[in-house]
Amino acid sequence: MTLTMAVKATYEVLGQDVSDLAILTIVEELEGYPIGDVMTALTRCRKELRKLTLADILDRLPTGHPGVEEAWATVSGLLSSEDASVVWTDEMAQAFGVARHLASVKVAARMAFKEAYSKAVAQARDAKKEPAWRVSLGYDPSGRQGVIEEAVKLGRLPVEHAKKLLPNYSLPEELERSLPIMKSIA
Repeated sequence: MTLTMAVKATYEVLGQDVSDLAILTIVEELEGYPIGDVMTALTRCRKELRKLTLADILDRLPTGHPGVEEAWATVSGLLSSEDASVVWTDEMAQAFGVARHLASVKVAARMAFKEAYSKAVAQARDAKKEPAWRVSLGYDPSGRQGVIEEAVKLGRLPVEHAKKLLPNYSLPEELERSLPIMKSIA
């Protein structure tokens, strides 16, 4: 199935009419991404949505930036504690810098984060820039392993990098079995 056919099929499955010009525009935007990732995103859209936009497809790209709610959930705990470690993207870190100044008013911090993150992700998507995952180690060494392990599990950090960050890091058995998959992701 071609990309054009897959996009049309997704709109049809969702019961949405769309012009040929809109299809061509969406396909043109999506052509810069790996075809397998786009097909995965379209499949998720068919299963998860009732109405489709280009942003919905981009949000579901496996190599794409986390959605704004996931990004906020990742960083929100940092507002109250510098002890916590985090694995985040440049866009998340940038938006957190805006929200950090409003830490005493959680709702305002969240709103500021969401706006700054949405803008940063839109700019990254326009530039077809994939997320670059980075680690910020908090002051609490005991809280690092879980965060780094989760990032390895999600394919956001390579195992080799995790081992450099945590000298005593031993790969959990279930991750060890999936190592060939993890290397292909990283």
